[in-house]
Amino acid sequence: MNKLFKKALTLFAVASIGAVMMGAAPANTVNNETIPAIKLVEATQRPLLIQGAMDVETEIMMAALENPEDITLGVWKYTTGTLNGYPVVISRTRIGMVNAAASTTLAIEHFNPVAIINQGTAGGHDPELHKYDIVLGKEVVNMGAFKTDFTEKGEGIHPTAWKPMTLEIVHNQTGEWTEVGSFPADEALLAAANSVKDTHTKGKVVEGTVGSADEWNKEIDRILWLNETLGTSAEEMETAAAAQIAATYDIPFLSIRILSNNEVHKEAYDRTTGEDSQAFTLQVAKAYINNYLLVETEEVTTTK
Repeated sequence: MNKLFKKALTLFAVASIGAVMMGAAPANTVNNETIPAIKLVEATQRPLLIQGAMDVETEIMMAALENPEDITLGVWKYTTGTLNGYPVVISRTRIGMVNAAASTTLAIEHFNPVAIINQGTAGGHDPELHKYDIVLGKEVVNMGAFKTDFTEKGEGIHPTAWKPMTLEIVHNQTGEWTEVGSFPADEALLAAANSVKDTHTKGKVVEGTVGSADEWNKEIDRILWLNETLGTSAEEMETAAAAQIAATYDIPFLSIRILSNNEVHKEAYDRTTGEDSQAFTLQVAKAYINNYLLVETEEVTTTK
């Protein structure tokens, strides 16, 4: 059986609700009929989910969608539409790890996305990076997950002696628990991002480690300690939570973070960097859609 058609049949079972919601019609499956593969894709395609915490990290992407429609789940806002003819959902997660986890879970359960891109602004940790540089999260870590050794009362607090702690995730299908120290990027999403890095001209685009926690660090020694201990290139407050939920559901994930400031260089926060993050992410999304989600454009023959 044709590989594409087998993939379509598999996806159809899990994506029929999402496909109807996005306006896709089931493909005709008459014996021996030649059906354009794009029709099979339309019948089974799951939307690409793109996240940002704030309006300044989402408004441009929402405006770029064709036939946009706003949806609210709980207190979290989503805008559905199409980009290059493919369904996309833009999610405003709000700020913080709990908000990101809740928003991501609701989006997965409601939209059944094919992949997730979490993007927005971040503070720099790597001394080699500056404001407007973009970090592609080859790895994502929860930089708030530490454990300490026992010390007696009066022996003080020793943050630089804290040890990174692994997290437990449960696979939603098997129910198996796994301990993880970081969340790697999906290779196809990372390749799509690297393929368009020349479109960002205000800074460089590098692969690195994105660290997340409900923190805003401005102590240079702590920033450099996190960079040395965890390898963090940048910090923000959502990605690791979203990545952990994506891993639970086995959904491809990528973090894209633009440096809005770098305290190491005394570079002040610039909110407009969120606009550049969105512009670059739209290029990544189009590359991923064109090169990975809509590549099956030749005709296939279906047989029963």
